[in-house]
Amino acid sequence: MPTLLKYFLMAVALSAFGCANVRHGPTFDPHNPKGQTFEEFSATNAINPSWLKPSASEFRLGPGDKVDVELLGNGEGPQPALVGPDGKIYFNLIPGLKVWGLTLAQTRDALQAQLSHFYKSPRVSVTLREVRSARVWVLGRLNTPGIYPLETPMTVVDAIARAGGLYTAQFTGTTEELADLRHSFLLRHGKFMPVNFSRLIHDGDLSQNVYLEPDDFVYLPSALATEVYVLGAVTGPRAVSFKDQVTLSSAIANARGTTPNAWLSEVVVIRGSLTDPHYAVINFLDILKGRAPEVRLQPRDIVYVPDQPLGMFQSAVKSIVDTFVRTVAANEGLRAGGSTTKVGVGVNVGP
Repeated sequence: MPTLLKYFLMAVALSAFGCANVRHGPTFDPHNPKGQTFEEFSATNAINPSWLKPSASEFRLGPGDKVDVELLGNGEGPQPALVGPDGKIYFNLIPGLKVWGLTLAQTRDALQAQLSHFYKSPRVSVTLREVRSARVWVLGRLNTPGIYPLETPMTVVDAIARAGGLYTAQFTGTTEELADLRHSFLLRHGKFMPVNFSRLIHDGDLSQNVYLEPDDFVYLPSALATEVYVLGAVTGPRAVSFKDQVTLSSAIANARGTTPNAWLSEVVVIRGSLTDPHYAVINFLDILKGRAPEVRLQPRDIVYVPDQPLGMFQSAVKSIVDTFVRTVAANEGLRAGGSTTKVGVGVNVGP
């Protein structure tokens, strides 16, 4: 497995979700989709103003980066140099100079210091030729999804443009039915970043156009997908194909049932966009015993079976959304890296 992919999956597995302010809103009944009893909350003031500014930090070299190095005045011109897996570059008479983590200016100074052992007052020029150590993942319903170098400051919109823009229908020339902006997300260091892609792309709301950092993961799923996602204390966490009707019982059964420690009296169903989710807490034990009606799910619903009482529901919902995002990102990252392995995640979101 490529090293970059390993680092990404490690970050996905180890990181936790950050906090956001919440507000209460209307609710609706999971047993009656036309009624009103699901609770809604959404992040407010979640976009940190610093995210809307390019990083003030200078680019630092890493393995895989390529530079052009020129010893001025010797007539040979610029010479290509690769930062190797050991973090070193090899140039002229220098046996190996470690530049991993150095800026271009620091690399130039280090080269001049080393070359001063062989030349009198050497002057060196270092130019960045190709970036491979700092990249962003831009995947999903885009014309050219892939992993792109972060050579210069890049926003979410820049990244989407770099990936060829939203994939458009061949005959209608539209994108709405192909890119699901309500479930698109940005993942950073394993944390869900509260970027509202609908407001950014449909409404042109640049307050959502954050600058990306190395290893950021941008994903725009297909709107044609109709899965229901089942996570938590189930034997096989997975995406369940949505056919004519999917109930809570059938979705959990498709995930190979619950584990022995499942807390069935507080199963959570999350519905709506990732930045403005609705949720219901359902006593699945009552459904199994015939004391409550079955719940009909909708495409893109997220079902979470806890392994202990949830306690603070709002905190639990945020953790469940984060778990969902990390699971999707891990699977799409594996697919982009050429692996057919699937990741199923069940994490504790109790108090």
